[in-house]
Amino acid sequence: MCRRSTIVPSPSVVMRPKPGPPPPPPETKPEKGSKEKGKQTAPIPEPEPEPEVNEDGEPVEPPPKTYTTKDKFEYFKPCVQVEIDPLDKGEAVTEIYIRGWKIDQTMMEIFQSCWPPLEKLHTINLWEAGLTGEMLHLMASFLPLCVNLKNLILDGNPVKEENFHELIGEDSIIQNLSLRFCCISEVGARNIGASLGTTKFANTKLLSLNLSGNCIGDEGACHIAKGLRLNRNLLSLTLSSNKIGNKGAAKIAEALSRFALCHEEVVERRRLMSERGSPDRKTLQREEAHPPPSRRADSKDRPGSVRSSGTHADTKKTREKPSARKKEPKGKEAKDQEITKGGKKEKEDPKGTQKKASQGSSSQATFRLVSTLAASMVTDGAKTIGMKTKDKKKDKKPSATELEVDVLEVINPLMEEADFIDGELMIAGNRVLINLNLSRNEIGESGLQALLKAVQYQTTLTLDSRSSGTGLMRLCLTRNAVPADNDILKKITDHMIAKDPFYKSPVTPDSEQS
Repeated sequence: MCRRSTIVPSPSVVMRPKPGPPPPPPETKPEKGSKEKGKQTAPIPEPEPEPEVNEDGEPVEPPPKTYTTKDKFEYFKPCVQVEIDPLDKGEAVTEIYIRGWKIDQTMMEIFQSCWPPLEKLHTINLWEAGLTGEMLHLMASFLPLCVNLKNLILDGNPVKEENFHELIGEDSIIQNLSLRFCCISEVGARNIGASLGTTKFANTKLLSLNLSGNCIGDEGACHIAKGLRLNRNLLSLTLSSNKIGNKGAAKIAEALSRFALCHEEVVERRRLMSERGSPDRKTLQREEAHPPPSRRADSKDRPGSVRSSGTHADTKKTREKPSARKKEPKGKEAKDQEITKGGKKEKEDPKGTQKKASQGSSSQATFRLVSTLAASMVTDGAKTIGMKTKDKKKDKKPSATELEVDVLEVINPLMEEADFIDGELMIAGNRVLINLNLSRNEIGESGLQALLKAVQYQTTLTLDSRSSGTGLMRLCLTRNAVPADNDILKKITDHMIAKDPFYKSPVTPDSEQS
């Protein structure tokens, strides 16, 4: 494809270099006359070979054994380094690495044709590849076609347009994104924060975001914190070396502890609550296509009813109509329907067969729907709504609401329980984020105090029944605008060290004896 596009020289595809295995230990020979088995002695040094000499009598340096030499210009030639799945017979590519050469628009269009067919591709690493805004826009359009792509690393690619947020849009499937040293400013941080979460959209795929070594500053940190308010999927966030001060740290702490809803968020909360109380349009359409069995299907004096295509108000009216009951025939109609059998008069039930058919079909539909219901589940990381199943052995038929089989959906954070304090509506902040790195910034004592209150508030929330998520488990604040022996910093360290999953308590002599 490079030759067709007149790209000369075309980059070669090579295996990613790896360090070789360590050399084996030298063999030791036992001394003569030693009868003890398994006892090793010092190795006997072998005589060094005589150095080679050229025609002039000067020693010649032997070739190296631990590495290979190449031409100095060959090292700078563009190439595509790949990792191959060792278990796949077809040599499927799993990782792609491009280092230190500029990718133009034509080359990116070639990648657009080559990368989506790679079914096992899960990592793309483009380090200092000279990306532009147009290339990022093109990547955002075709990367969702790489079905198994999880990791995207674009370190060292400053882009003037700063449109990195397009990579984590609504169609994105990326789970881990690294944008280190990309000269991201307040503009790029505002777009990234909006892609993390707003009242209309929240990213549900991204798990890790690394923005280390940029120029976000306090204003950019405020935009990132605004995205964290309504995001309930991101687990790790790195903002080291971004010139963040007390203002940005306070906003991040507010998003993690408790915050007041703004006007736009209050309006969206009211809209969601009103929709929650009204019938869902999809539910009505599903009930029209597959009407649930009626509780009156077993009644002797009326047939099984079928829900009409009207609204709930119309349905209520039809239920209250007296015409829905079976009318007894009068006059000639009664005489015509009387059939004598063995001297006894019995009235015909013209809808009897329909009643039996409706009862049979409704019982089959009930069995199929009940067999597909899943057990209800509520996770701590994100609140989900599941359908509760009933025991099949019970004769009691489920109601219409219990037969609604919906996909598990994440509750919007705006729908969480709120408290009205000082004229403002307060809700609990983000407790899903577990790793936050704010090292090498400009945070002072006031910013550290806000972060300390945030982690303390999260600890109290975990004991409450309303809590969802564990809160921060790792918080890095080293090399900020405070000394290492600062009292507030020590309190944060002591508070977080017990929550760190990798922390191991020191072994005491008493524990060793026990």
